[in-house]
Amino acid sequence: MESFLPLIELCDNYKANQALEPLVPFYVNSADGSGKEIAIGWIRSLVIPVLRDTALSVFTLSDSGLRFRPELDSADKRSSALETLCQGWRTTGLFSEIIGGRLWRNERYPVYYNPFRRHSAGDDIAFSLERTCCAIFGLVTYGCHMTMMLEGERKIWVPKRARTKQTWPGYLDNTVAGGIPSGIGSTDALLKECMEEASIPEEFVRSFVKPAGCVSYFFQTPKGWLQPEVEYVYDLIVPPGVKSPELHPLDGEVESFELCSIEEVIERMKQKLFKPNCALVLVDFLIRHGYISPESEPNYIEIVTRLHGRWGL
Repeated sequence: MESFLPLIELCDNYKANQALEPLVPFYVNSADGSGKEIAIGWIRSLVIPVLRDTALSVFTLSDSGLRFRPELDSADKRSSALETLCQGWRTTGLFSEIIGGRLWRNERYPVYYNPFRRHSAGDDIAFSLERTCCAIFGLVTYGCHMTMMLEGERKIWVPKRARTKQTWPGYLDNTVAGGIPSGIGSTDALLKECMEEASIPEEFVRSFVKPAGCVSYFFQTPKGWLQPEVEYVYDLIVPPGVKSPELHPLDGEVESFELCSIEEVIERMKQKLFKPNCALVLVDFLIRHGYISPESEPNYIEIVTRLHGRWGL
């Protein structure tokens, strides 16, 4: 069988490019009062002149890295200062390929001191930031992705993203997927997306959905913007004899849903018809359910380890 590794490389692609451009670390002081600095982001060299020209009321900038000014000593103060700064960038047309026009979502993402801690309690937030701006600072973002399979038929519900989507229009997606905004946990975010995207009743989801871990990877966009991401992964396996609700779009983010066999899903993955991180989540699903094995996949160990990456300079 042809290897699934190219699908991983399409999404977890930063390491292959990291020699092309030097990065500046973005530091915050740890929340425990120790004064220890933590690198939470990575700044591209082309961003540095903009920061020098527009952001010295928010940051100090030196050869060693980017830091908040000392008076911005709380999550609320940092969030407010960044909101004003980024709105100014948007108004003047800076970084328009990232935050211009419809790309701006009016949705804040949490940024954590430690990207690998439990975040449901919300007690580790360094600041919140408009989701589209996170790539400017190379910040880790979070999402929830669910695969819904009819067990008896071995079929997966596959949506096609609306052609009006700001990103990856017309690509195939996981059954339900979405970012996790500030103030909400991963499971609650998933329940919200299940109804809004796919019209799946919350009671049905709660009856059958199971958390199945997470995947983490470092994506760099074709234009070089940095998007390290963690996706919380959920399975909703509908047992034989249980009637599945018909999935249909509700909020306009999905164009249509189709029930596809495992073989059809794999073929479309190989054709690169899925949004890259959704293909990566499906590779994880296929491994966990035995459709990809050490015997069938020549790059099995590399794939499994690449699905659970860490970041550092």
